[in-house]
Amino acid sequence: MSTLYSKIDSRHIPIYSIQDTAYLRIPASTIRSWTIGHRYTVKSGSNFFAPLIEISPAKPYLLSFTNLVEIHVLRAIRQHHKIQLYKVRTALDFIDAELKVAHPLATQQFSTDGIDLFVEHYGALIQANQAELHQLELAIHTHIQRIEADDQGLAIKLYPFTRSHEENNPRIVVVDPRIAFGRLTIDGTGIATSILKERYSAGDSIDELAADYECDRLSIEEAIRCELSPIAA
Repeated sequence: MSTLYSKIDSRHIPIYSIQDTAYLRIPASTIRSWTIGHRYTVKSGSNFFAPLIEISPAKPYLLSFTNLVEIHVLRAIRQHHKIQLYKVRTALDFIDAELKVAHPLATQQFSTDGIDLFVEHYGALIQANQAELHQLELAIHTHIQRIEADDQGLAIKLYPFTRSHEENNPRIVVVDPRIAFGRLTIDGTGIATSILKERYSAGDSIDELAADYECDRLSIEEAIRCELSPIAA
């Protein structure tokens, strides 16, 4: 696996601020709770909601690519209408113990062995019926299909959703920690979507951008759509 910095796997380098991840279509406050935690008021004073995702203690306000993948998968669980975060935490702890790998949500092992385990365990915790379990499993599978793993089974590419109807979303823009310092790009080109958005906002047309970057018009449109219209979950 090639890396950006010496022998450090670029997937684990904390380089993304929460504000950098709008394309994940999750409110910043939610990502902050999942990765940093938050304190909330109760009658007796206050309690602390501990984070669901482990991030680097060296840079506690920055996320790695692996964290982005974990957040992406958790998004599918959050969409379940009976979500109870303390039970999500219990189910995640169960998966950690069963799969015995670091960051299981970002591994191929989760997609092959862990989804059924998670759905069954979480479903029992929330007393879900079969229709609800099927809905949850479908949502997780839909999200997992947006992830590519390397030959070690660890996520190496994430194709975020670019449209509100998630099934059959095109796989045009990608986050790949080996390309463009992990910025969102058009797959196979290295063209950063943020640059396209800036030029489009400044007045360049889709056709001008397609010509300048020698890229098809559909890919340019999809990149700009992803940048300009993030839809929070």
